[in-house]
Amino acid sequence: MVRKRVLISGRVQGVYFRNYTREAALAAGVTGWVRNRRDGRVEAVFEGDPEAVEKVIRWCWKGSPSARVEHVEIKNEEYAGEFRDFQIIATV
Repeated sequence: MVRKRVLISGRVQGVYFRNYTREAALAAGVTGWVRNRRDGRVEAVFEGDPEAVEKVIRWCWKGSPSARVEHVEIKNEEYAGEFRDFQIIATV
C-alpha cells in the first residue's frame, strides 16, 4: 500500500475538479481526500494499492472536462491507512 500527496495546478478550481477526483478515487478503490488551496491549486492525498493510486494520479493529469491541468507535483509519504473512504474537505 502507498500514500501520495498531489498538488495540481492550472485551471483546476471552479471546474468541479474535486468532485471528479472523488469519483475517480472511489472508482479505483483509493481512499484519502481532496481540497482547494487558496493559492489556486488543488491538493489531494491518495492511499491504496500502488496501481490504483497511479491510475488516479494519471487521471489528475487530465482532470474534469473543463479543467486545464498544467502541472501535477507528487510527493511520496508513509502509508498510514487512516482513511475509510475518499472525502472532499475544506479549503486551506
